[in-house]
Amino acid sequence: MSAHGAPQVTPAQAPGLRVTVVAGTWHTQIAEGLLAGALRYLEAASATVRVVRVPGSFELPLACQRVLAGDADAAVALGVIIRGGTPHFDYVASAATDGLTRVALDSGKPVGFGVLTVDDEQQGLDRAGLEDSLEDKGAEAADAAVRLALSLREPSGS
Repeated sequence: MSAHGAPQVTPAQAPGLRVTVVAGTWHTQIAEGLLAGALRYLEAASATVRVVRVPGSFELPLACQRVLAGDADAAVALGVIIRGGTPHFDYVASAATDGLTRVALDSGKPVGFGVLTVDDEQQGLDRAGLEDSLEDKGAEAADAAVRLALSLREPSGS
């Protein structure tokens, strides 16, 4: 599993940091687990949090672009893409990844990447931050967004 070598996630203190979690709704159980993990992390970090729901992972870049053009200091993008029998998986995964990268670079603000690209539902459940999960990718994505936002606030980070 990809967790080998992952850093321990302990919430950074980020009072006043405005973070918007943009969450897709496909694959409900996994998506809700990702969202719950991100929200647990952000609450422990004392960040100001807003949640925006979008239909799926393809819609994440535009929604993140919009919230970062507003008052959000960082965004956390959460979605689930499960490989199927057609190339659709590749197109959606590529569009979401490339789009979110572009949004971060164009806005100059962090986008925590919590989009699971998995081969099957069990791999998603293993990463969803649920009671029996092996990883909490929602919390990890929130951690990445918060830590980068805090780093960019420091004079040496700009």
